Amino acid sequence: MISQATMSQQHGAVRRFATAPSQAVSLRSLFGGQPLETFETGMAIFWEGDDARHVFEVVEGVLRVFRILSDGRRVITGFLYPGDLLGVSLKDHYLYTAEAVTRTKLRRYEHGRFQDEINRSPELRPQLFACLCDEMAAAQDQMVLLARKSAEERVASFLLVIARRLGGEQKHPVVEIPMTRLDMADYLGLTIETVSRTMTRLTNCGVIAPSSRHAIVVRRLGQLAVLAGEADDGDNHAAGAGAIQQAVWPN
Repeated sequence: MISQATMSQQHGAVRRFATAPSQAVSLRSLFGGQPLETFETGMAIFWEGDDARHVFEVVEGVLRVFRILSDGRRVITGFLYPGDLLGVSLKDHYLYTAEAVTRTKLRRYEHGRFQDEINRSPELRPQLFACLCDEMAAAQDQMVLLARKSAEERVASFLLVIARRLGGEQKHPVVEIPMTRLDMADYLGLTIETVSRTMTRLTNCGVIAPSSRHAIVVRRLGQLAVLAGEADDGDNHAAGAGAIQQAVWPN
């Protein structure tokens, strides 16, 4: 997203859908009666090029969506969290591979039925349209991230997005990062060494700190925003960013 409001970004992987309590019909309600399916870490939900037969709701866990380039390189286009939809596309085949980062629980809905429900429901159409608009905005943010931001800005932006999404309004949010350094590198267009070096620098500067094996605590949220390139000079001063000079690591 994001600022990258979200991380599930491109090719039919849409962000969390918000529905007012007063609405009797919601996108979420379509999946309510469907059974839960469990996918263990590393399992694929579907592969790029498979027939697009189902739309999925993420109930628990984290997914990565990616494509494989002609030279064999993997490009991760987003990460999906509980509340996200997966597989929403007008295409007749999936444009990416979806794989479980952690043990994941999903509900699936037949793609044709999903389209029929959207077409016949005046309540569902604007909800889906809002999701797709969020997806487009997130894809644009990702383009800016890869095209214009330095390595440190990319890593900081990535952490900031997760902190804002999972940490709520906490002053020092503790956020889970279940993806590997390789996942982060393939998402940010960097090498593993660059990601690891930048994470170490952010830790040494006191911006973040380890909380557990797969979690960090963001100790200086304002400064993280500065390093992500999302604050003006006034915010920069207020966050005390003058104590840390921004580094641009080679790819």
